[in-house]
Amino acid sequence: MKTIQMVDLVGQYEKIKPAVDEAILGVMGSAAFIKGPEVKSFQEELQAYLGVKHVIPCANGTDALQIALMALGLEPGDEVITSDFTFAATVEVIGLLRLTPVLIDVERDTFNMDIEALKKAITPNTKAIIPVHIFGQCSNMEGIMEIAKENNIAVVEDTAQAIGSKYTFSDGSVKSAGCIGDIGTTSFFPSKNLGCFGDGGALFTNNSELANRLEAIVNHGMKVRYYHDEIGVNSRLDSIQAAVLRIKLRHLDSYVAARQAAAKYYTDAFADVDGLETPTIGKNSTHVFHQYTLKTKGVDRNSLQTFLSEKKIPAMIYYPVALHNQKAYKRDGVSDADFPVTMDLCDCVISLPMHTELDNEQLEYITNSVKEFFNK
Repeated sequence: MKTIQMVDLVGQYEKIKPAVDEAILGVMGSAAFIKGPEVKSFQEELQAYLGVKHVIPCANGTDALQIALMALGLEPGDEVITSDFTFAATVEVIGLLRLTPVLIDVERDTFNMDIEALKKAITPNTKAIIPVHIFGQCSNMEGIMEIAKENNIAVVEDTAQAIGSKYTFSDGSVKSAGCIGDIGTTSFFPSKNLGCFGDGGALFTNNSELANRLEAIVNHGMKVRYYHDEIGVNSRLDSIQAAVLRIKLRHLDSYVAARQAAAKYYTDAFADVDGLETPTIGKNSTHVFHQYTLKTKGVDRNSLQTFLSEKKIPAMIYYPVALHNQKAYKRDGVSDADFPVTMDLCDCVISLPMHTELDNEQLEYITNSVKEFFNK
């Protein structure tokens, strides 16, 4: 059996090696390393894939979130609501821009933003909502957009873990994750479902006015070279990464299908394990399984992780500490009691290997090992 990886990027590369190598060498031969034709082509191809008017590539997913908030013209002290159960980048950019992060609890089944908690958190100072499509499926975007419209609040989707996911509205219309709110953001970090060979990111919008601002901000605030209309940043996707992403984008649907097949294998195998709760797929969203995250019940999650490690099976905890308990983001008047679901999840979640190269032998070994732990 092949060594089990949490993410097998080498195996994925080997299957597309000729096309990727040719694309990279093409960039080397052209020396068009910054804002070259590969970036433009990737931009257009991703727009077509997502069904969105504008894709603005940038240097990474964290920059994408920051640039989105900059484009909205928010002022220091304005409140931005987001989930307590997510990676720190989402709240990090709020702090960097001297905005006020307002953290709320999540749903126990999907791990996504809790709508009732969102309603309670809104104040006259709320200017933006950042729903995080955690682990690979969309938040309740119909509910979130209704609340945002009623209160004249902007919505920035954090789609770093859910590119390729689709959301179906009650009227039957379907939109891609990241293309529902005012602005969507994503990361092309190598381990993402659509990942490059370094850092990369992008923003999505159907609003042409916002797109113009975003395009300027990523390039030092310039719309015309050497004319700086506003304060911007230097955040560009380089041509080599764009060339890699163009190849991988052509395979994204098959990558999603492979992840979904692995997830089904896991879920079927754990159906009768009393100490485990398998992932719930929301009724309105497809799930692209950036992570396959279990909830343990009545057992020590950390002991399970140690047991799997001894079996040479990597397993990760996303996330062990809630954002409101992180030293950088602690606020007076906020307590664990405000986040009962998040606090429980931080103690019980565990993510199993999930990637496009998992084979049945590996999946059988992983699932049998997990069941062995519960049968001890």
